[in-house]
Amino acid sequence: MRNIVNLLFEAKMLKEIPRSGYHFLGAGEESVAEHSFMITFVAYAMAQMEPEVDALKLISMCLVHDLPEARTGDLNYVQKNYVAPDEDKAVRDTVQNLPFGPNMAGLLEEFRAGRTRESQLAHDADQIAFILDLKALSDIGHAPPQKWLPTVLQRLRTDTGQLMAKKIMETEWDEWWLKNYVDIPALKQ
Repeated sequence: MRNIVNLLFEAKMLKEIPRSGYHFLGAGEESVAEHSFMITFVAYAMAQMEPEVDALKLISMCLVHDLPEARTGDLNYVQKNYVAPDEDKAVRDTVQNLPFGPNMAGLLEEFRAGRTRESQLAHDADQIAFILDLKALSDIGHAPPQKWLPTVLQRLRTDTGQLMAKKIMETEWDEWWLKNYVDIPALKQ
């Protein structure tokens, strides 16, 4: 049980590690844990759209996809030109002595390989989470996301991810609450 508790403390560290790409964007911020929540939630929605996929595998893959960053930190594309994290070692050290360690290592390997439908959807969920952030920042007046969005949109691998991204780009970030609350007569007074 102590090894499992140590894993939980390790995963908790993701709440403290900022995603480094936002520094280059000039706006926005999120921790690795916040990102992991969002990608997992996107994957849940994708699993509902594609009921033939293994939803538990997809959601689990998304939940753990950045766990090695508790040991390596979050490196953005610029940093990766100069620093190469040893993610394999981070994964081995994380999962050693865990009763479900091989399963977790397998999920991480499958995510990186990107050959299964679940891993392709997980990859797209990762991009969709970023697209949501970029779209929201753009909608509130930040210009740099408009430079980034075309590149991120091109990274999508699945029809489901592309359809989701298309609808995100057609929808204002605050539509979900404006349609429910702005038109309520009591709020207009």
